[in-house]
Amino acid sequence: MPELRRITTKEDLHRVVEHSATEPLLLFKHSTRCPISSGAYRELENYLNGAPNEKITYGLIYVVEDREVSNEAAEVLGVKHESPQALLVKDGQTVWHTSHSRITAEALRGILV
Repeated sequence: MPELRRITTKEDLHRVVEHSATEPLLLFKHSTRCPISSGAYRELENYLNGAPNEKITYGLIYVVEDREVSNEAAEVLGVKHESPQALLVKDGQTVWHTSHSRITAEALRGILV
């Protein structure tokens, strides 16, 4: 299973976004206080425990605990904040995103080929 790397600083965020020039980034924004987010997180885990794309970096932002990082992600990536939210970043640009109950293992498999 690929590593789901927690992003806790703005510097970490900028580093993984810059790295998306050589390896795409799937960024998951998660609220530890929201049952819908918990369900989406389980879907992400199901995807990662299945047959995930090994050529993608997987990042995790806790939106409550790391609010500044979450806000920075919305600004840098140009996508209005939602939680839960999944964003696919290539070359520093968001090329796909979805949120809430649309985050499923099947949806992730579909876009992460």
